[in-house]
Amino acid sequence: MIKGFLRQLFDTSVAASNPSLMLAGFLPVPPKGRTIVVGAGKAAASMARAVEVAWKASLSGLVVTRYGHSVDCNQIEVVEAAHPVPDAAGRDATRRILAMLEELGPDDLALCLVSGGGSALLSLPATGLSLEDKQILNSKLLKSGASIKEMNCVRKHLSAVKGGRLATAAYPARVRTLVISDVPGDDLAVISSGPTVADPSTLADARAIIEKYEIDAEPAVLKALENPLFETPKPGDKRLEGTENRLIATPQIALEAAAKEASKAGFNAVNLGDSIEGEASQVAKVMAA
Repeated sequence: MIKGFLRQLFDTSVAASNPSLMLAGFLPVPPKGRTIVVGAGKAAASMARAVEVAWKASLSGLVVTRYGHSVDCNQIEVVEAAHPVPDAAGRDATRRILAMLEELGPDDLALCLVSGGGSALLSLPATGLSLEDKQILNSKLLKSGASIKEMNCVRKHLSAVKGGRLATAAYPARVRTLVISDVPGDDLAVISSGPTVADPSTLADARAIIEKYEIDAEPAVLKALENPLFETPKPGDKRLEGTENRLIATPQIALEAAAKEASKAGFNAVNLGDSIEGEASQVAKVMAA
């Protein structure tokens, strides 16, 4: 009995973040012009499929997801690429996404779909850097002990699309970004390195992180982090005025959904763990099922 109840709580929490069940309510009004759907993340293909089902106008686009996470879509192309270290497939897809956005005008809409894993999957090195430079640095960051916020600070300043640059590429089109969070605190500037979010961090911050963790970065990387041209778009940037970012699913939302379900069954959700003391092993079995 307890295993079935825990399974029910788990399924409820997952459903609260399932794009097919909740994404439609966050979609914007179709524009006068074109709608281009772009995105990246482990849930990007599922999000794209949910958009296709709910959207009542024409659209096209491209999203990048992790190998093995593709979902069939009819109008939005899905490309699989590597995670957590980027590869050529992700780089090439990101270059195509950037080209699509740069063609948009003021009557068009860029609908961006972002979820966990987007930092590696949406990967196009800034001018003067190679994919190999980014791969080497990414591997060193992953081994350094740096937090996800710190890693993404560095990655933003070495990217053609992260840290708000994806949104500036779409200017003057309207940009709406739907985000599924996978980071503590749900900071939009951190999730997938904030491709459509103004970046408060600086080149100096990125250099300090490299120094803090004693990362032996490639010469091209160190040179880039000293170049003012590599600074990210900041809050107040005019090119981001038409951009709106919406969190549509977070770990907290999932937990609250499970707590609500538990309350319906008569449990005090805050002390649910005490109510099922001695059954903790069942949780692990359910999660592994």
